[in-house]
Amino acid sequence: MDLSRSGKESGDIAIPVREVAKSSKSGKGIAPPPAASTIRLGQQSPPAAGWRRGVGIIDLILRICAITATLAAAAVMGTTDQNLPFFTQFFQFQASYDDFPTFTFFLAGNAITCAYLVLSLPFSIVCIVRPHVIGARMLLLIFDTLALALTMSAASAAAAIVYLAHNGNPGTNWPQLCQQFNEFCPRVSGAVVGSFLAVLILVVLVILSAAALRRI
Repeated sequence: MDLSRSGKESGDIAIPVREVAKSSKSGKGIAPPPAASTIRLGQQSPPAAGWRRGVGIIDLILRICAITATLAAAAVMGTTDQNLPFFTQFFQFQASYDDFPTFTFFLAGNAITCAYLVLSLPFSIVCIVRPHVIGARMLLLIFDTLALALTMSAASAAAAIVYLAHNGNPGTNWPQLCQQFNEFCPRVSGAVVGSFLAVLILVVLVILSAAALRRI
C-alpha cells in the first residue's frame, strides 16, 4: 500500500504511523498495517481577519456619522444670530455666537475635528481592504484620541455657557439670557447636543481601534 502516492492524489499529507507489518503467531497471514493518520493543510482561514474587516466597516460608518454631527454642530453655531425687535437710541439688543469666546472655540474645535475625520476616511478604507496593516490603525487610534479630547473640551465649555444662558446666576446678578433671546438659545443648545453626539462616536472609534490592535 503506497501511502505517499495516495496522499498526493487526494491533496492531503499522509503521516504514516506504523509501516511495519507484523506476522501473526499462528502463521495464518500478515495483519494489515494500521491506517495512516492524515492532516489536511490549507483549509484553515485566519478567524481574526474577518473580525477585523467587520470592525473596519463599522469604523467607516461611524466616521461618516461623526462627520455629519460635527459639521452640523459647527454650521448651526456659526449661523446663530438674533436681533431683538426693540432697541434704543444708543443700544441694539443682539446676540451672536462670536460675542462669546467659548462659542468661537466651539466652532473651531468642531470644524477641526470634522476636517480630520474627512481626511481619516482613506485610512479607514485601508483597514478594511488590508486588515493586517498595523500602521494605519495605530495612526487612527492616536489621532482619534486627540480629536476626542478637542471635541470634548469644546462641547463641555459651550455647555457651561448654555447652562448660564438658560438659568443665569443669581449670585452674580447674571440674568437668564434665554428669556429674551428665544431663538438664539435653542440653536446653540442643539449645536452642543450634536457635538456631544460626536464625542460619543469618537469614544466608540477609539475602543474599536484598540480592540482591533489587540487582535492583530
